[in-house]
Amino acid sequence: MYCMNKNRPFQLTVSAVLVLSAGVSTALGSGSTNPPAATVGRGAAVATFASGCFWCVEAVYESVKGVSEAVSGYSGGKTKNPSYEQVGSGRTGHAEAVQVYYDPETVTYEQLVAVYFGSQDPTQVNGQGPDHGSAYRSIIFYRNEEERKVAEGAKAALAASGKYESPIAAEILPFTKLWRAEAYHQDYERKHPRHPYVRAVSIPRLNRFKAKFLELLKKE
Repeated sequence: MYCMNKNRPFQLTVSAVLVLSAGVSTALGSGSTNPPAATVGRGAAVATFASGCFWCVEAVYESVKGVSEAVSGYSGGKTKNPSYEQVGSGRTGHAEAVQVYYDPETVTYEQLVAVYFGSQDPTQVNGQGPDHGSAYRSIIFYRNEEERKVAEGAKAALAASGKYESPIAAEILPFTKLWRAEAYHQDYERKHPRHPYVRAVSIPRLNRFKAKFLELLKKE
């Protein structure tokens, strides 16, 4: 899988290969839904989104003011504690997802949903950009009725806007659990800015988002 179309000539970094060859990919943080306590503000709210490669999505949300942490993981399926390779096979039902910890007094859930739709091609089915397959499908995971209404309202408004000829592809599903991805996936774009996929896909996607949402960006 490796956050890309398998036909594209990108390669894992050396550190990722070492993790996989050591046979400990599932043990490196998988199963936990929480980031280190020091990174999350007291009273932080939580939201979960899937829209393609989680390297890209994590970087987008961590650029938003009011977001203290975004954690990459797997959600939407039934397999317990899945590995990256299992999710990429398409047999677990999971999608690559990001759990966003945020201060609702600084950024609202409605704004996070706007970021969600505005940082992807919302009409692409089972994929995003060069990444194809059910592991890359778009999903908004809601935790309560209010979030469900916000997500469905935003999706309906986008569909009625006339901006897109194709239907809006995002699923809207109840949140059950996020299985934290292996340690080497966390903050991947920030830690590996010269990785070919990051340079060709992740950074351009992040920059397109930033150009549209200047008012929501953290001050650098």
